[in-house]
Amino acid sequence: MQRTLTAGLRALAQALRLGVIALIAAVVVGAPLEVWADGAALFEQHCAGCHVNGGNIIRRGKTLKLAVLERQDLASVEAIAQIASEGIGQMSGYGSVLGENGSRDVAEFVWQQALAGWPRD
Repeated sequence: MQRTLTAGLRALAQALRLGVIALIAAVVVGAPLEVWADGAALFEQHCAGCHVNGGNIIRRGKTLKLAVLERQDLASVEAIAQIASEGIGQMSGYGSVLGENGSRDVAEFVWQQALAGWPRD
């Protein structure tokens, strides 16, 4: 019972954290909240396997952390969306999997997470 409660509280905390990030991002950037929810869900489904908490389990130096994005001249929603769609280096593109606006939604989520320091559960 205790483990189930703890797991449930962690899930709730993660949902609240994503909601707060989405709300802040919507206010700052002016994007609708649905974009952030969609981007978070798409990231969780298609990207988090390799990019857990903004890291990279395949290539340690190719993370989604703000300092790395800036150093690689990829610190923008547009640059991140292009990589999500077309791929870069060893990473394949996911444009067809993410759908028409999916690459942009994921990129906006990644950018906001990078700006927030990729908060953990």
